[in-house]
Amino acid sequence: MAEVEPVAPEDAAELFSRARAAVESVIRGKPRVVELALVAVIAGGHVLIEDVPGVGKTTLARSLAAAIGGSLGRVQFTSDLLPGDITGVNVLDPTDGFRFRPGPVFANVVLADEINRATPKTQSAMLEAMNERRVTIDGTSHTLPDPFTVLATQNPVDFHGTFPLPDSQLDRFLVRLSMGYPEREHERDILRMGGLRRAIFPQALTLDETRRLSRSTASVQVHEEVENYLLDIVEGTRTDARFLRGVSTRGAEALYRVTQALALARGRSFVVPEDVRELAIPVLAHRVLVRSDGERDGAARALRGLLRDLGVSI
Repeated sequence: MAEVEPVAPEDAAELFSRARAAVESVIRGKPRVVELALVAVIAGGHVLIEDVPGVGKTTLARSLAAAIGGSLGRVQFTSDLLPGDITGVNVLDPTDGFRFRPGPVFANVVLADEINRATPKTQSAMLEAMNERRVTIDGTSHTLPDPFTVLATQNPVDFHGTFPLPDSQLDRFLVRLSMGYPEREHERDILRMGGLRRAIFPQALTLDETRRLSRSTASVQVHEEVENYLLDIVEGTRTDARFLRGVSTRGAEALYRVTQALALARGRSFVVPEDVRELAIPVLAHRVLVRSDGERDGAARALRGLLRDLGVSI
């Protein structure tokens, strides 16, 4: 593959702004969700969305794929879904012999709808795709498209007939988000336009521009003082009594990488402590185990307490 030319911070901010405007023309009233989802894409990561059905998760995936000029693959996870239904299979062609027929995972944005309804065997096939950016069929590896982002959804309330995601798979998601219900006036707009199914999904970038954005994140500087702040947070999750299990090195690397992407998206060539503070909960909350009272936001509350103890209040 030819070398991709990096993007200057001011040009990166303009490209990111175009993509964000395209997505926000469909996903209205959710600027934080849109920004973090796009940041995950240019950081080369995956997104886990935990929310009830019908609040726009599928629409977000479609608008993301369109905005970056990419393709969309969709998999509805069920208990009888097989690994080959995701990755693809070798089929017998009477003229050519066996040839590979790619599955829906061969797309730039893959919507894994209700991912926790599939069996662990099927989830492991998705895990290889997410981690290795390739799939192996009958001993042969097939590289996935670039960029490649999995946007997985799961219902945080209905657990009937589900298989909890293992920690190793949760750790592969760069960020965890929640769409939430739309505000009244935005919901009115959706109703008047005939629902989200009639939405138009504009393209803002080409795939080449998206790749240039993604490659440019590595050039964003993280000064030692900011690194120390980030590592203080990571170490705090491992030593603070509120946490039963802290952040792994992969989690620390994820926070480091996504702060670079956020800084670039905002037109900076360097990360500031506020980037780390802003991203700590969506990047780390699903990677820790806390001594909570069973409330669903226990991890987020423990992280907020840790950040306050470190002199940061959010």
